[in-house]
Amino acid sequence: MNRIDKMFLDKKGQKVFIPFITAGDPDIGTTMDLVFAMEEAGADLIELGVPFSDPIAEGPVIQEANARALKNGVNLDIIFDAVGKIRKKSQIPLVFLMYYNSLFKYGLERFFKACKEYGIDGVIIPDLPYEESGEIAEYEEKYNVYQISLISPTSHDRIEKIAKSAKGFLYCVSSLGVTGARDKFETDFKAFFDEINKYAKIPKCLGFGIKDETQAKLLREYADGIIVGSAVVALIKEGKDKEEKIRLVKEYVSKMAKATKE
Repeated sequence: MNRIDKMFLDKKGQKVFIPFITAGDPDIGTTMDLVFAMEEAGADLIELGVPFSDPIAEGPVIQEANARALKNGVNLDIIFDAVGKIRKKSQIPLVFLMYYNSLFKYGLERFFKACKEYGIDGVIIPDLPYEESGEIAEYEEKYNVYQISLISPTSHDRIEKIAKSAKGFLYCVSSLGVTGARDKFETDFKAFFDEINKYAKIPKCLGFGIKDETQAKLLREYADGIIVGSAVVALIKEGKDKEEKIRLVKEYVSKMAKATKE
C-alpha cells in the first residue's frame, strides 16, 4: 500500500496538515532535519520542492528558495540520497513538487524507479496538464508512485475527469495565480467543493495562499487537509542559523497542525 493511502486510512477521517519546503534550501542537511522536526510537530505528509530555474507556478518566496538551492548545487540525485537517509528514521509520506522538464531530463522510468527505491510516494507536476499525463501513467502504475492531480477553480468541466482518475489525494488550488501567502480569498469554496465532491472518491487537500491559523480553521471545513508552502519557506529564510530555522518552522507547523485538526 502506498504510504499516502495508509496515512489517510490511519487518520480515519481526521483532518491532515501538509507543509512544503524546497529541498536544499538552505542546504540538504537542514532539509532532512526539517522533515523530522515537522513530523514531530504534527505534519502528516510533507511536500519536497525539487528546485528548478523557472518555477512558473511559484511566487517570489519559493522562487528565491529555488534559486538558493540551485546555487548550492542541489539536484535530484542529491535529493534522492537525502530521502533514502530520511527513510531510515521516518515513514511519513513524502511527495515531490517538481516541473516536468526536470523529470523528463532525469528519464521517466529512471525517475519513478528511484522514487520507489528511495521512498517517494507521489509527485505533483504543476506544468503537466491532466490531458498529457498519460505518458507517465505506466511508470506510476509500475512503481506505485502517484501523480497527485491538481484541481483549480477554473477546472470547470474537467473536474469530473480529473477527480475520477486521481490517486492519493486531490490537490485543490484555492486561488488563481502563483503561490504565496494571501490575506483573503475570492473563491466560492462551497460551490468549488460541491462540484468536486460529486466525483471525488479520495481525500481532498486545499493549498495555495494559506498562511495562518485563522485561515486554516476557516477552510478546513471544506477539505480533508490543509497545505501550506510559502509561509513555511519564509521562516526558513528568516532564521539566522540552522537551529533558529528549525525552531521557527517547528513552532509554526505545530500551531498550524493544531488549527487544522482541532
